[in-house]
Amino acid sequence: MKKLILGALTVGALIATSAVKAQQLNTLSAKEKKQGWVLLFDGTSTKGWHTYGKTEASPAWGVTDGAIGLDQAAKKNGAPGGDLVTNEEYENYELSLQWKISEGGNSGIIFSVHEDPSLGQTYLSGPEMQVLDDAKHSDGKIPKHNSGDLYDLIKAPKLAAKPVGQWNTARILKKDGHLTLWLNGVKTAETTMGTPEWDALVAKSKFHDWKAFGKYPKGHIALQDHGNDVWYRNIKIKVL
Repeated sequence: MKKLILGALTVGALIATSAVKAQQLNTLSAKEKKQGWVLLFDGTSTKGWHTYGKTEASPAWGVTDGAIGLDQAAKKNGAPGGDLVTNEEYENYELSLQWKISEGGNSGIIFSVHEDPSLGQTYLSGPEMQVLDDAKHSDGKIPKHNSGDLYDLIKAPKLAAKPVGQWNTARILKKDGHLTLWLNGVKTAETTMGTPEWDALVAKSKFHDWKAFGKYPKGHIALQDHGNDVWYRNIKIKVL
């Protein structure tokens, strides 16, 4: 009986611990609030976001278990897709978030996005931090297309993504054009937008003749719909 009681107490403690951890998702500590961090995702809705070129978020982007995710099944049932972008624009900031990709999946965190009817997609103006299943997506074999890379511009020094199904932590620091990317604590890219170095990177990339690419210091932050299920959570920003 004593063992049964202890076992029950242990199970109860584990459940309680899980509940506490769930409650801690998409929240800010007192220290973070003091430092100026703000949540971009409340953990329950797409408030503060909309589909690129639209006024509201597509129902294909839903919230489950404290994560905002793209559901391809919903798209097959008629829900329009599209990249999800912040309502607000940002120029100098530190962005932190967690992502989890589906098997064989592809997505991305796109920033400095200029929203204009003449630009049909977020990536026509905004650079991207790649989100990918490096092992099973074909882009995983292409240099500068792996998780954490500044997509098609700078290759990370090493693969830093966790296996599919696990959460990864990404950070983007952008200050006066100086850009630094981290994935799971590994610095994956660093450059300064609008400099000769940046122009040289763009000239050697697929974006070399895209007139709007990387030209806007201030812009929206986007979560990419690349045709695969993907999830994001703990999305927070500190304006600098």
